[in-house]
Amino acid sequence: MTEWNRQGRLRKYGQKVASSKDDSFCVFFLSTLSNTKSLLSSRDTGKTMVDASLGEIMTTCEKITWLLSEGEKWLKPEYRSSGRAMFFKKSRVEFHPLGVIGAIVSWNYPFHNIFNPMLAAVFSGNSIVIKVSENASWSGLFYFRIIQAALAAVGAPENLVDIITGFAETGEALVSSVDKIIFVGSPGVGKMIMSNASDTLIPVTLELGGKDSFIVCEDVDVSVAQIAVRAVLQSSGQNCAGAERFYVHRDIYSSFVSEVAKIIKSVSAGPPFAGRYDMGAICLQEHSDKLQNFVNDALNKGAEIVARGSFGHLGEGAVDQFFPPTVLVNVNHTMKLMQEETFGPIMPLMKFSTDEEAVKLANDSKYGLGCAVFSGSQRRAREIASQIHCGVAAVNDFASNYMCQSLPFGGVKDSGFGRFAGVEGLRACCLVKSVVEDRWWPYIKTTIPKPIQYPVGENGFEFQQSLVEALYGLNIWDRLQALINVLKILSEKNSGSSKGRKD
Repeated sequence: MTEWNRQGRLRKYGQKVASSKDDSFCVFFLSTLSNTKSLLSSRDTGKTMVDASLGEIMTTCEKITWLLSEGEKWLKPEYRSSGRAMFFKKSRVEFHPLGVIGAIVSWNYPFHNIFNPMLAAVFSGNSIVIKVSENASWSGLFYFRIIQAALAAVGAPENLVDIITGFAETGEALVSSVDKIIFVGSPGVGKMIMSNASDTLIPVTLELGGKDSFIVCEDVDVSVAQIAVRAVLQSSGQNCAGAERFYVHRDIYSSFVSEVAKIIKSVSAGPPFAGRYDMGAICLQEHSDKLQNFVNDALNKGAEIVARGSFGHLGEGAVDQFFPPTVLVNVNHTMKLMQEETFGPIMPLMKFSTDEEAVKLANDSKYGLGCAVFSGSQRRAREIASQIHCGVAAVNDFASNYMCQSLPFGGVKDSGFGRFAGVEGLRACCLVKSVVEDRWWPYIKTTIPKPIQYPVGENGFEFQQSLVEALYGLNIWDRLQALINVLKILSEKNSGSSKGRKD
């Protein structure tokens, strides 16, 4: 890659790979393969076709649309003010490719988790190597064939994008071999990747999941329950930005619980290709046991199950990969399901009395990815959301941020740091370089004033002191007097001499 003019050629390839104007990838992608990609994600992860289309296809299409519409604008040099002292200079920020970006991505959205970092990396002029999860390798390698076809269609090098499979040692080798690493996964693995990246001091973006709060004030209609259920059941709850803690004002708590329970009881879970089911499977077989342990811990500490969804017809060997949608009340923060990331279709509901209490509860978490706040007053919802320590906030909506691909995505605390998506995510794939040059070259060039040329003149400090006052003095009169002194010193013939200087 080093022999290329990445700034030009690679970015053109990136735009072509994403662009429908080349009569290649985007038209092929948006139409004929949409059903196939949803089917593949469903088959590899067990999610329904609706969940695959909503969480994988729509978001990726939106990212491509945004990149084509605005991406190049945000990668062009950005001119900045030069300040008082450097008024005769032009200042700008340039965005150069980093080189080879590595991405280690999770299994829950196998299509989008490949295309999300790939599109940003290639569009900004980089190449990329993506390690897919060992739990979604089958679909990942099929998607790689789509990418290879797109690269060939625009005449790009076939090794511009590579997808690899493997276990921990493969990820470790990748971290040690690239110019930046993007990781989507758990906090534990994220810390190991950060440690390994310190050996080569490469930049790291970590998206480590969340424990998002969903706050419902008393001045909203309980029909918001439909949004709440989607927030917890999307992809069977295996969603880093999924809602996992529900705080409902005590004045509408009972009616909200009743509405949620009615919806959850109508939800059926089953194999996505065996019939019409509302919710699919749990991708990792052992995770169902972990979810049940969360529920048991809550029940032992006083929680109560008020509603559960139903199962469809399951084969004997598939029972452990399905978990019923579950609603619990009487929960509190001593319970594991209110502190640890559950990553499943469990909906714990807790009362609050004041906005201050809701904020306190929402912030009582080691995670800080996102939140959703609902109120009949948009101003009130906005005020609550502004006080929650997280990277993503939705006011009177849930997770709509991610469909606004101009916005950055990422969290704080154990949810990680750095951002992907949006302007910030695109520029995070770049070497950000500040550049200064003469504004009126060659008529005005930088010279060192005589008093501070080496050897430094006897009046060097007086000159420097007057220059600071002339530029930054608190009033016009002081600045004018200082400027006169600067000019006086510069006019002195011996201003550059060090004779008689006292050290």
